[in-house]
Amino acid sequence: MNHWISFPNIDPIAIHLGPVGVHWYGLSYLFGFICVYLWMNRPAGRRRLGLTSDEIQDFLVYALIGVLIGGRVLFVIADIITNHNLGMYLATPLDFIAIWKGGMAFHGALIGIIVAGVIFLRKHRGLSFGTVGDEVVVLVPIGLFTTRIVNFINDELPGKLCVPDQPYCVRFPAMNDGYRYPSQIFEGLLDLAVLPILLLVYRRHPPDGVVLWTWFTLYGITRMIAEFWREPGFTVAGLSGGQLLALPQIVIGLVMLVISVRRGTRTEAR
Repeated sequence: MNHWISFPNIDPIAIHLGPVGVHWYGLSYLFGFICVYLWMNRPAGRRRLGLTSDEIQDFLVYALIGVLIGGRVLFVIADIITNHNLGMYLATPLDFIAIWKGGMAFHGALIGIIVAGVIFLRKHRGLSFGTVGDEVVVLVPIGLFTTRIVNFINDELPGKLCVPDQPYCVRFPAMNDGYRYPSQIFEGLLDLAVLPILLLVYRRHPPDGVVLWTWFTLYGITRMIAEFWREPGFTVAGLSGGQLLALPQIVIGLVMLVISVRRGTRTEAR
């Protein structure tokens, strides 16, 4: 069979600076944060948030710390559950924080950024969680898309075996047992498809929190779908680990969306 996609065999390190390597993975995170900063820092964003450019940068520092801690903690927990390798972590404790080796869990990063946001809000009385969230999430799909493409480049998170084989399936070096679904690309495209929806909702000037919880719900839905192609780390009652986290995310998102609409509060300037 003629397959449309060949694994690119791109070096995971984008730039070599002497003994230091700048990874594509880190650049994808940086790109995502730059997108969020540019959106929040536009005049309309600063006016709605009532924050200066420096204060927006402070928020992103909080967010970055939350992403790194939350994402790494949940990854390690999931890795131990999946591979039963607690002994390895205890033998080399540095591996608990070794994000330079790869390994971040999205839902852990999401929890981390929520906690970081709550802490930041305590310093800025009168600024609501919904308002900040609305401005943060609009361009998040772009960062998620680039990160999933990097997962593909790095031969991470491979898809399930293609049975039967399909022209769009790929032979991954790390799983050289046949052609597999390029689930990273599928998930990235699903993430990107959310972007025009968010922009459309945002332009309608909905109540505070509506854009945030729209994205929150849609990510849960797209993740549920993407997991059908992705090789699961573990399953419970037929659901993968990702689906077990995405399902309550959808429920929470819908409930909070209804609450935000009913509340009807809209912040145009603070």
